[in-house]
Amino acid sequence: MATMHYLFFGILSIAVLFLGRAGNAAVMERKLSGNYAELQRSSPVAAYVDGVAADYHAAWSIRQRIVDTAVQEIGVQEATGNNDGVQVEAYLRYVGLGKGYAWCAAFVSWCYGRAGLAAPRNAWSPALFPMARRYTTQQIGQGSIRPADLFAIYSPSLQRINHVGIVRKKEGNWILTVEGNVDNRVLCKRRPLATIYAFSNWLD
Repeated sequence: MATMHYLFFGILSIAVLFLGRAGNAAVMERKLSGNYAELQRSSPVAAYVDGVAADYHAAWSIRQRIVDTAVQEIGVQEATGNNDGVQVEAYLRYVGLGKGYAWCAAFVSWCYGRAGLAAPRNAWSPALFPMARRYTTQQIGQGSIRPADLFAIYSPSLQRINHVGIVRKKEGNWILTVEGNVDNRVLCKRRPLATIYAFSNWLD
């Protein structure tokens, strides 16, 4: 009878030990699962797994920074109407020019530079629309235009692009823009798509 008593307690002790270990494993599994979001934020390996999503988020963040920078400049205006003024001259200086020059392309370049991008950086508006960076007609029709893309206005008299600005957002057959050197200032405009000569993408 004593032997059976010891045998019973021996089996009971093994069962308790097994259940305890199983419970600890379950708790550890829950902890690991709960910390997955934190692991994604801190681990390069986890970031690599979600690399596509991370790249998309980073690209969108840059686009938003460019637009935000441009929007903050709305209201800047020339001092005397001769392509001058403290901030206008800062835009021109960024592309290596002094006051007195047309500055729409300088403004766009300055906004990209403030977002940490080395290009575009050119005072010549046609230079911001190389064929390799232009959207095709099909891409435009498919709605590929995004915030921070550039738009061009064509001058029939000059037979070239003579104005550039930043797309703030697209609304149906219109775009909302931020652009410089319009009425001697930085302002927001709503332009019909039909009036846009070209769009370019310097980010993808």
